[in-house]
Amino acid sequence: MTPTLRTRRLLLEPYVPEDEDGFVALFQDERVSRWMGDGPATEAADRALFGRIFTKVYAQELFDVWAVRGDGVLIGHAEIKPTDVVGGHEIIYALAPAAWGSGLGTELAEALVAYGFGTLGLTEVHATVAAPNTASLALLSRIGFVHTRDVREDDGSTTRVLTRTPAGMDQLT
Repeated sequence: MTPTLRTRRLLLEPYVPEDEDGFVALFQDERVSRWMGDGPATEAADRALFGRIFTKVYAQELFDVWAVRGDGVLIGHAEIKPTDVVGGHEIIYALAPAAWGSGLGTELAEALVAYGFGTLGLTEVHATVAAPNTASLALLSRIGFVHTRDVREDDGSTTRVLTRTPAGMDQLT
């Protein structure tokens, strides 16, 4: 079962059915969805994705997925899951544009990494980022992620694979 996590300003907790409209609004915002998965999807597809969080991910305990709240309001989405692309566990996170530029992305990413190393006992945590997403690349670099390789996508774009080890945490202190 996905546990509840707390940071100084954020609450990460399992989604509840009442989060559906907020989830869909987050994923329908093209400023957010352009960097998620294959990019913007239809509202119906995002609603179906939300449903699968309950019927598949939580029901089968496949991996951890959180609603991210700031001041009690849904402001983001977070996951840590095993993926073949990186050959290990990848963090995935998104915040509503209203939360950008306040350090919440860093706080969220650090919480996911700490959970991966501490609770899951991982020796590496990965992230995949579209090459043009310079904000996320800079954020991850600041918190100890190192570019390890590039993946050439079917559409010709490049995805950067970044990796952090527990030693990367030591370098930050």
